[in-house]
Amino acid sequence: MTKNFKALVVSETADKRFVREIRERSLEELPAGQVLIRVHYSSLNYKDALSAIGNRGVTRRYPHTPGIDAAGVVEASESPAFAPGSEVICTSYDLGMNTSGGFGEYIRVPADWVVPLPPGLSLRESMIYGTAGLTAALCLERLQQAGIAPGRGDIVVTGATGGVGSIAVALLAKTGYRVAAATGKTEAHAFLRELGAVEVLERKDVDDTSGKPLLAPRWAGAVDTVGGNILATLLRALAPGGAVACCGLVASPELHLTVFPFILRNVSLLGVDSVTVPSMELRRRMWSRLGGEWKLPRLERLAREVTLESLDPEIDRILQGGQTGRVLVRLI
Repeated sequence: MTKNFKALVVSETADKRFVREIRERSLEELPAGQVLIRVHYSSLNYKDALSAIGNRGVTRRYPHTPGIDAAGVVEASESPAFAPGSEVICTSYDLGMNTSGGFGEYIRVPADWVVPLPPGLSLRESMIYGTAGLTAALCLERLQQAGIAPGRGDIVVTGATGGVGSIAVALLAKTGYRVAAATGKTEAHAFLRELGAVEVLERKDVDDTSGKPLLAPRWAGAVDTVGGNILATLLRALAPGGAVACCGLVASPELHLTVFPFILRNVSLLGVDSVTVPSMELRRRMWSRLGGEWKLPRLERLAREVTLESLDPEIDRILQGGQTGRVLVRLI
């Protein structure tokens, strides 16, 4: 099949700079895979922005098309699981990292990366969630499995205006939790309360530098997208039996604390990986819940829509910490 399509391409110049441009590509340039998907929507994530500036920890080879999220329609398939015309979602794995991603009108991927679009979700809605929504859902699932039920106390969400954070605030509120949202953006307080936060905290409230091995018990649980000293603060300030679902490291990958919170308060640190996810069954179940009992009311309020042509400044914005909510990328 010979066809050209439009894509955002990041290239490395002779003087080691990385430039972004909208370029025509051909299907023949796409990697091998069983499923060819015409992408209708994608979304912007921090990892996409890192790929777009040449971060070798994310993408090893250039030229490259980022985009770790894609939702669209199967155009051709070698797998009996996906017929042409099927509406599908593809997120994470190696998509957009070293495999040409969702910032192009077509992707070709292995069949076992693909999830059928669940009932209750449109392609557009699935990409308002994207990897951020899948990650937030996995965090909620882990907290529930750890016995952190509504009514046990407040749940704090850090990085609450970001993609994962904002959806986590809304999901927790939707499922009956009292949510405290922590952010460094004073202008976003009203946005977070609209999502369901009952309390909005300043960043300093979750960034204790006293050096104390334990702090006064404050929260029953947490969703942490930040890492570093903020994660250490949350663990030291959990109530007995509390748990933190940790899914990010935008502040730091390092964690400095004693074992006291774990052995004196029986708290848990729950790691959440949305790249591979422990099983396809779990991945499908999370998407089903996001389209079903966990579907957020007024999902559109979480997102702003852009095209490929207007994506460039959004990449700069997310790298500078200025993104609030989700950026939806329309490719149709």
